[in-house]
Amino acid sequence: MGEFVRLEPHVIEEIVAICDTTLQSLKDARIVADRLTHTEGFGEFDSAKQLAAGYARKAAGTPESAQERVEQFIEAFTQLRDAFASGGEAFLDAEFEWARQLRNIDVDT
Repeated sequence: MGEFVRLEPHVIEEIVAICDTTLQSLKDARIVADRLTHTEGFGEFDSAKQLAAGYARKAAGTPESAQERVEQFIEAFTQLRDAFASGGEAFLDAEFEWARQLRNIDVDT
């Protein structure tokens, strides 16, 4: 890797702390998202059962579900935190698509 970002240690610590706080909030959200699959209390009518099943699908089991979205955010923030924790050297690593896109922006136009 030819180019990298070097950050002052106190800046890295602050960014990592922010990421850790966000990750903890996301892990708390994961617990809430897990509870969303419990869809009791809609009643015994067929329409109520269908409604409950629809909410359960939104909670888990599809790529767009609440559980999946929370996991995606946890993964992204973990990568971001790890990139900054490395002193910024991984910040522009090829595995980060958004970093490649930023690097390729023509600032002269």
